[in-house]
This record gives sequence, C-alpha cells and structure tokens, in this order.
Amino acid sequence: MVYAIIETGGKQYRVSEGDKIYVEKLPAEPGETVAVEKVLAVVKDGEVVAGTPYVEGSKVLLKVERHGRGRKIIVFKYKPKKNYRRKKGHRQPFTCAVVEKIEC
Repeated sequence: MVYAIIETGGKQYRVSEGDKIYVEKLPAEPGETVAVEKVLAVVKDGEVVAGTPYVEGSKVLLKVERHGRGRKIIVFKYKPKKNYRRKKGHRQPFTCAVVEKIEC
C-alpha cells in the first residue's frame, strides 16, 4: 500500500491513489490535473521516506472534479450592554479532487 502526506491550502492530508479529498480552492478548472509538490512523507510497502521539510523529487497528481462552497456559518459579534450587534454569514470555497498518482 502506498500513501503520502501532502500539504495544500495550509492543511495536511493523508492520501492514497483513488481517494477523493476536499481541499481549499485550487486555481484550476474541473477536469484539469494539478501537481502538488509539497509532499511531507511517502510510505511505500512499509518503508517510510520523510522529507526535511519536503521529499525531493516526489509529487502527487490531483484531478479536479468540481468546485463548491461549504455550509454557511454564522459570525455573530456583540458587546453586552452597548447595543452593538453584527451578524455575518460565510461559506468557504473548496475543491473536490481525486488522487490520480503518487510519484516518488
């Protein structure tokens, strides 16, 4: 079994080939392939290759399926006894991608 730990959008993900992952929005159209070169570690047949901080010459290919926006969260600020109220909504954009290949 081969899997890798990658970094994209300021977060880290453990991925294997064929996995569907939801990451921070990537600048690519649906159907395009994106190469993530920030690979922190690769595990292949029980052998661990860890990077300092990234593994040299390895990359993970992601195929973009679609873009979307997450569920709405409500941001409510107030100050007690001062009649200060602010209500805002926020929907975080994301990209759904499928891991095509792990090159190490």
